[in-house]
Amino acid sequence: MNGRGRAPGRHTAAGLALLLLAALLAALVAGCGGRPAADGTRTAVQDVLDRRAAALLDRDAAAWAATGDPAGYDRLRAVPLAAWSYRVTAVHDDGPGSGGDALRADAELRYRIAGYDRAPVTTDRVLRLVRDPAGRWRVTGERPAPKTGEQLWDRGTVTAVRGTHSLVLGVGGSAERLRTQKAVAGLADRAVPAVTDAWGPRWPRRVLVLVPDTLDGMAALLGAPASDYRGIAAVTTGETGGGPGAPADRIIVNPEAYGLLGASGRQVVLTHETTHVATRTATNAATPLWLSEGYADWVGYRGTGRTPRDAAPELEKALRDGQEPAALPPDDDFGFTGDAGRLARAYEGGWLACRMIAERWGEGRLDAFYRAVGERGKRAGAVEGALREVLGVDLADFTARWRTYVRDELG
Repeated sequence: MNGRGRAPGRHTAAGLALLLLAALLAALVAGCGGRPAADGTRTAVQDVLDRRAAALLDRDAAAWAATGDPAGYDRLRAVPLAAWSYRVTAVHDDGPGSGGDALRADAELRYRIAGYDRAPVTTDRVLRLVRDPAGRWRVTGERPAPKTGEQLWDRGTVTAVRGTHSLVLGVGGSAERLRTQKAVAGLADRAVPAVTDAWGPRWPRRVLVLVPDTLDGMAALLGAPASDYRGIAAVTTGETGGGPGAPADRIIVNPEAYGLLGASGRQVVLTHETTHVATRTATNAATPLWLSEGYADWVGYRGTGRTPRDAAPELEKALRDGQEPAALPPDDDFGFTGDAGRLARAYEGGWLACRMIAERWGEGRLDAFYRAVGERGKRAGAVEGALREVLGVDLADFTARWRTYVRDELG
């Protein structure tokens, strides 16, 4: 446009509008020209991921390799899958210079562990694909989407150990790691009937346990910093109030902290976490952590002969220092990232509250109280109402009795 009597770089309003329109058209053409339309590319990617999923479920290594990178198959081969599928949500060129022959696909992965998941686990994934000389898309890699936790097989090849009431999936590959999985399966198999004896039979009565390679591996599965779980032997993940439409809970072991425990400590940990699996459908926003964690500890210690002085050293020390608790532990005290002593006292205080109920009102009333709190669905008034309904006391009376019980047992 410069040779028409205007200074270089200057345009009339009409000319500027034409330039903007031309730029917009150029962008649209560049987005489509020389390669399949976006919908066609997305359909082709969905097709290759469908074939990849079918190959995995059919245990067909050759069919899996035909869709791209063969390495992931070996990582997943030991996982007993009932379902595995992808849903492509977006397709992007994989950076400048790809020439349309490399792309990144965002996808939703849905899978179920056979015998455990009643509904699929859903997680976001990012896959990279390239187009081979024959024009077929092939997967070159897969990873969790940003801000999404890893899956166990992202850490390495998964090994599986089946117990009578448990499935233990681990990574690491060494003979020692496999022995650890077998030991965990044995403890889980003892935990399940112990929990059933306390809580009753109305739960799946089987547990799925994940044993990552390191503390960092545990944190990666949880999508959190490793510092949040240092010193925590295991955690249980699941949907509160989870019913038939929820995946199975996962007990995730921290191999570093768990490995420091003796045999009895490991059993208490597995029984505690298994209790969370059993009580999941009765646990919701109405349930305070002193009750859910205290009940799990009560089941974990039940029948072990552990006394309050054995199991509540931090609370005993607080009493000696003149720091008697004035109220039941609030939820904030159970945070893993806070003060370790405060966390220990919170667990110990919750356990002693549940132990007191079992001793003074009976184990059946303790179970009924737990369920009655959860039936209210909302926190406001839930504990107060269940105390009156099941135990015949108000919150102030219960708290006073608990404080006296703590002094009597530890003072």
